[in-house]
Amino acid sequence: MKKIGFIGIGNMGGAILSGYAQSGKTGHNQLLAFDMNSELCEKTKEEISQLTICESGRQLCEKSDIVVLGVKPQVIESVMKEIAPAYTDEKTVISMAAGVSMEFVERYLGNDAAVIRIMPNTPAKVGEAMVAICRNGNVDDDVFNLAESLFSVIGRAEFVEERLMDCVIGVSGSSPAYTYMYIEALIEAAVKNGMDAETARIFAAQSVLGAAKMVLESPESVEQLRINVCSPNGTTIEAVNKLFENGFMEDVKEGFQAAVDRSIEMGSEKQ
Repeated sequence: MKKIGFIGIGNMGGAILSGYAQSGKTGHNQLLAFDMNSELCEKTKEEISQLTICESGRQLCEKSDIVVLGVKPQVIESVMKEIAPAYTDEKTVISMAAGVSMEFVERYLGNDAAVIRIMPNTPAKVGEAMVAICRNGNVDDDVFNLAESLFSVIGRAEFVEERLMDCVIGVSGSSPAYTYMYIEALIEAAVKNGMDAETARIFAAQSVLGAAKMVLESPESVEQLRINVCSPNGTTIEAVNKLFENGFMEDVKEGFQAAVDRSIEMGSEKQ
């Protein structure tokens, strides 16, 4: 049995906590949480009956075997200073703060600290997260496997080298926002052509969901999947040609790169 504590249970931390609690796979593990927003703590406690609310981040660290930091990069330093006196080397700290390296965490907890770094995304709320995960040399296999199972129940967890974490932010951490923009544009275009907004929302979202599933399950390349939909002189090829003409793919790549560059910049601010 492990005591798993969450410091910061807002959008991302809360999504992971709720997803794990509702997965039915917590076993005998105990769940603890702390957030500066006391109303949020009360609400989350109502939703997760087995949750223990702590009075501070330090108290949570004292009581937990695994501490999940769901706080923003802007406040990670103050949180590290708070929990450092309560940290001991048999505990594991998991950080999801964008641009914050494992070395930064070690700076406060010591070189022998067991640190895992993750980069999840908000579809954790519906059990479809993509979580990148890496560890330093102080994390043993048992704890790392537990961490992987923790994040696998809210979607999919894959190991990546830490040097790729900035890239992960561009391709999955931030990309739900780009995808929502695409769906939003489809809805607006459908409404303009006479469909009601709610029906358009269902048609657009289900089509994106299905296309994504095809990418994950088909042995064909993404390019070939696109070609397969485009009949000569048909409707789809007209749309695709217009998107190419307007630089759709280059716009997406530039957006991706902007997210990556900002992650690198945020990391340099923590040096």
